[in-house]
Amino acid sequence: SVILVEPQLGENIGLAARAMMNGGLSDLRIVKPRDGWPNPKANAAASGAELIIEAARIYGSTEEAVVDLQRVFAMTARPREMIKPVAKPRDAASEMRALIRDRLRIGILFGPERKGLDNDEVALADTVVQAPLNPAHSSMNLGHAVMVMSYEWFQSDDDTPDRFLNEGRTGLASKEELFIFFGRLEAELDACGFFHVAEKRPIMVRNIRNIFQRSELTEQEVRILHGIVSGLIRLSHSKDESEPRI
Repeated sequence: SVILVEPQLGENIGLAARAMMNGGLSDLRIVKPRDGWPNPKANAAASGAELIIEAARIYGSTEEAVVDLQRVFAMTARPREMIKPVAKPRDAASEMRALIRDRLRIGILFGPERKGLDNDEVALADTVVQAPLNPAHSSMNLGHAVMVMSYEWFQSDDDTPDRFLNEGRTGLASKEELFIFFGRLEAELDACGFFHVAEKRPIMVRNIRNIFQRSELTEQEVRILHGIVSGLIRLSHSKDESEPRI
């Protein structure tokens, strides 16, 4: 559950709901929204997350909003004079996942835009969450804070590879396609005298092939390279034909 304590602006409630939707969260609880509820500005800012806004539950106090939960986290940028575990958002999200797997009901508190959570509200939490940010400016907009936690929550169970090649509508070129291109390119380089030192030709050929193979060329890119070679051949032939003959 995402619990917004006394949020001031409807726009920020909408942005928080949008961030929740990005992270796969849906249970929004709002404690004493300053401008009342429902708030048309929240719907306008939700941008596709209106269902979360419409299903949001309104509470008269923070205690009422967390009474059915078994573990509560509180996100705050300010250091507190309390002896409580403090976790970064990423570690907190992983801990939340583990608690959810144990069938516990979890919530995280976010304070109002101007002053954040007060000490009594933080005291309701089992763990404080602090994002490691610029010490000279570590406060975040309410929507930003919810986005940070929503992102880390989603990432904690996401198996998207850290890095991959977006091949679009084409696939990686096969070795056969590469060999055909290499053969054609090397033949043209021979013809123009590029390999002018014969004993160095094998080394140069390997280096050229390695350049292209490191690039993980797609089928379309190999076709483009063939087109480049064809264009250079045509240009060379046209120059030869334009030269005066003796």
